[in-house]
Amino acid sequence: MEHSVVEPAIASGTVPATAGDKSIRPFKVQIPEAEVQDLRRRLQNTRWPDKETVADASQGAQLANLQELVRYWGSGYDWRKGEAKLNAFPQFITSIDGVDMHFIHVRSKHPNAMPLLIVHGWPGSVFEQIKLIEPLTDPTKHGGKAEEAFDVVIPSLPGFGFSARPTEPGWSVERIGLAYDVLMKRLGYNRYAAQGGDWGAGVVEAMGRQAPAGLLAIHTNLPAAVTPEVGAALGGNATALATFSEKERAAIKDLGMYLQTGGLSYAVMMGARPQAIGYSLSDSPAGLAGWMLIHSGFTKWTFGQDPKQTPTRDEVLDNFSLYWLTNTAASAARIYWEHRGKSLISANDQKSSEIKVPVAITVFPDEIVRTQEAWARRAFPTLNYFHEVDKGGHFAMWEYPELFATELRAAFKPQRK
Repeated sequence: MEHSVVEPAIASGTVPATAGDKSIRPFKVQIPEAEVQDLRRRLQNTRWPDKETVADASQGAQLANLQELVRYWGSGYDWRKGEAKLNAFPQFITSIDGVDMHFIHVRSKHPNAMPLLIVHGWPGSVFEQIKLIEPLTDPTKHGGKAEEAFDVVIPSLPGFGFSARPTEPGWSVERIGLAYDVLMKRLGYNRYAAQGGDWGAGVVEAMGRQAPAGLLAIHTNLPAAVTPEVGAALGGNATALATFSEKERAAIKDLGMYLQTGGLSYAVMMGARPQAIGYSLSDSPAGLAGWMLIHSGFTKWTFGQDPKQTPTRDEVLDNFSLYWLTNTAASAARIYWEHRGKSLISANDQKSSEIKVPVAITVFPDEIVRTQEAWARRAFPTLNYFHEVDKGGHFAMWEYPELFATELRAAFKPQRK
């Protein structure tokens, strides 16, 4: 069959907004069955390359592992269960700055709940964050207190998932941040906090620099805290390296190894040629999975079949399927092009020193960079919460939602007074 391009609004049955429409429209995910079946056919008809010539994943996802994952994706995985997970929450679409924005919005039953914006990154999505919703909105069931409750707003980034794909350049983290402030105010929240990891960190840090009225504080689990001194040590400056503690040097060494072994190779390519990436990723779901598995955060779960692992293999495939079924591989990659040559973890690139609102940071031990408190205090003059936890990585809220929720309650406690 001829493969159709699925527009997010059409896929859901939601009527697109007219020009100037500021309404908030209910949304429900309803992917046509023909698209689901087409995904399965493509998976089953994958044309494979030859096997890698090394005994590890240094050349990319290993052939045998990816073949097994694709076999399961095409025959054992059920997208409708993933779809139902999203439809279990109130979802909406609203048009801001000419782009239809998809978001999940769950209000707490507890009075005086703090409104909280939570922003994902790549290759994440709203699937990454839905396990946080109940611990945040109903903390009394999850070790918290009623007065620690949040109202939760989880948008899909422009060009990701069920948000519309921008048709012009310029959708930087700054522009997204401005749009998300409009979103929160449109929902009636004149005072709110914001959280982000990966590109979401870039967005909330941009919002911190913009300091719109009512933004109480931001929290990030991937802070832009690599200062010039850390950068010099990463670059091999022995004098700079000697100024750091043993613990700091270990974090610098591990980050350096990650960078030297191509840990950000995917970012370089998407920053340079997102359209070239999009042609192949929009035509082959196996290729899409292989590309997203370049990101070190996914591999340890995706190939494991331990039913106790979190996220499960099915949950990771929910995320891959969302990118495929919305045909957003190219549009999502363009956020890298918008910031080509800049690093999300660089204090200079992200202008950390210009953030005007209180900053909270949680460090997870398996993150790409283990930010040290001394770096964070130099990078963020308004830092008022810093905590290192004992487990979790780049997708910590997906792995350990209870822990992540506990961190957010502590991080934003000062703003509740």
